[in-house]
Amino acid sequence: MANASLRKRIWGWFFFDWASQPYNTLLITFIFAPYIKELVGDGTTAQSAWGFGIGAAGIVIAVIAPVLGALADTGGNRMRWIWLFSIMYVVGAAGLWYAAPGDFSLILILTFFAIGMIGMEFATTFTNSMLPDLGTPDEIGRISGNGWAFGYVGGLFALVIMLLFFADNATTGRTLIGLEPVFGLDPEAREGTRFVGPLVAIWFVVFMIPFFLFVREPKGQKAPKGAVKLALNDLKSTLKRLPQDRSLFAFLGSAMFYRDALNGMYAFGGIYAAGVLGWSVQNVGIFGIIAIIAGALAAWLGGMVDSRFGPKPVIAACIIALTAVGVAIVLISRESMFGIALPEGSTLPDIAFYVIGAVIGAAGGVIQSASRTMMVRQANPARMTEAFGLYALAGKATSFLAPLLIGITTYATGSQQLGVSPVIGLFLIGLVLLLWVNPNGKQAVS
Repeated sequence: MANASLRKRIWGWFFFDWASQPYNTLLITFIFAPYIKELVGDGTTAQSAWGFGIGAAGIVIAVIAPVLGALADTGGNRMRWIWLFSIMYVVGAAGLWYAAPGDFSLILILTFFAIGMIGMEFATTFTNSMLPDLGTPDEIGRISGNGWAFGYVGGLFALVIMLLFFADNATTGRTLIGLEPVFGLDPEAREGTRFVGPLVAIWFVVFMIPFFLFVREPKGQKAPKGAVKLALNDLKSTLKRLPQDRSLFAFLGSAMFYRDALNGMYAFGGIYAAGVLGWSVQNVGIFGIIAIIAGALAAWLGGMVDSRFGPKPVIAACIIALTAVGVAIVLISRESMFGIALPEGSTLPDIAFYVIGAVIGAAGGVIQSASRTMMVRQANPARMTEAFGLYALAGKATSFLAPLLIGITTYATGSQQLGVSPVIGLFLIGLVLLLWVNPNGKQAVS
């Protein structure tokens, strides 16, 4: 009976990844980002604006996430926080409906986007902190990988639904299979493509039901008097001690840079393909399907490798693969590949970018799953939510850096290709810092 109950909790926990993944898949990367490029018109301008908008949301997340984690550990009841940030997710995603051609405020749309993104990231902080309760240290790598793979499959289903029935081509007004957008949505007003926001919101509401039904926490004690002050003091003490824990400190520093670089790839992949290769929203969607399938399979396999060999070698291999991808992206355009001129109309850049998408999807899914496992190994079990708050801080403390560097470099060079080059350096910094990480973390001294 206890095993059956635990299995329900694990599956309920998996459903958070399934419910939340479409924000990354449909909004940040494959549908809404290239649609913004279509609205703005110029790829360079769109890439710069997107960078500044995501960077601003990242600053908010970096500042608040560790404080929320500490408060949750002090006052208990992570579920109420997940409810709150789920509401932000839904409101932010649904608000993207207002990105109508010729009649929209870019600032308002980026504000809605940021609200939803902040809600997603904070909810993820609290659900990630539940991972060590779901299995033994030897099992959590596989559980994390399976959860990430399950989330990728959810993102894939949502993307396919969007492409087949809603996302309208700017020229023909038809979906990928030649239909007009369903529910009578007007293609002239791009209502089919704009429906991506409400679809992501509805998807989240429906598939969070299993999470809230099956995931239960032990009844926590009531928050003590002065819980906020106590939480801030605890956080201050943790940060003060952090440099003394060389392994945890190095891992957070490494994760800060490689996750920032990866998020930069995710955030700008769609806009880059639309601007440099001239892809439509639908082309980018197909690219997304390839990336997601590769990511789901790799996350599942990576979880097993993680359980067998530990997360550190898995993370290192993924960083190397993603660095190579970053170099390739800079060197591929319609006119040339790796410095070799191409004949007009060549499809080689398209094929190469589909392969790049598969590698990004595979390595990106595996590195994020393995990073969750590594954080569990490095963290103090009694302060797990705070630890994942710090993990969110590591992922967001410089999360403005990649978008802003990409935005600034794109603006300064006038080139989308050169604009994404900062991610290469960020990956390499993350790889170097990983050398100081003890692969067993707290387990090595317990």
